[in-house]
Amino acid sequence: MGEKLVRKFYLKQFKAISDAISSYDDLHLLVNHLAEGTTLTFEAKGCCIMVLDEREKQLFPLGSFGVSEKYLEKGPLFINEKWSAFITGEPEIIHDLSDNPAVQYPQQAEDEGIVAMVTVPIVSRALVVGLYRIYFGEPKHIHDEDVDSLLVLGKLLGLVIENYGMKNFVEGVKTAMGSLPLRMLKGL
Repeated sequence: MGEKLVRKFYLKQFKAISDAISSYDDLHLLVNHLAEGTTLTFEAKGCCIMVLDEREKQLFPLGSFGVSEKYLEKGPLFINEKWSAFITGEPEIIHDLSDNPAVQYPQQAEDEGIVAMVTVPIVSRALVVGLYRIYFGEPKHIHDEDVDSLLVLGKLLGLVIENYGMKNFVEGVKTAMGSLPLRMLKGL
């Protein structure tokens, strides 16, 4: 690794990200914009932000940029011992997807032109709730400070996702309460 690693995330980028996180009402739009910004910042092939469906024990794309629908729909992404970033809560950098046993769909990655990836856990209340993936078309090394920045971003996304889930829950309760007969609401 003869090249000098250059940081990509600085305070300016975090200000923009923080502003976006605090002002977007639409989670999917926010996630797609973060995926696009991450792809462009790291000069990557693409980015995908996935969340866990706890009932199915699968990861589902919440938003992405730069990767095809065919790749995103390649098959279920199950949580198991191979998913070290999900299991350990630590970032995982894979420099060559073709020879890594943790990769569930190496042929589809090759067909998509993905050679390497960085995976960062999305954490909420000390639990991993999703993964933030950056895909590269060539082996890539990123600065340790950028990995730390991505970890912070993963925690911020975890808060946003949890907040969005709570908002949906409260709206569902309001709807259910609104359909109850008035006699049942007395005393509440």
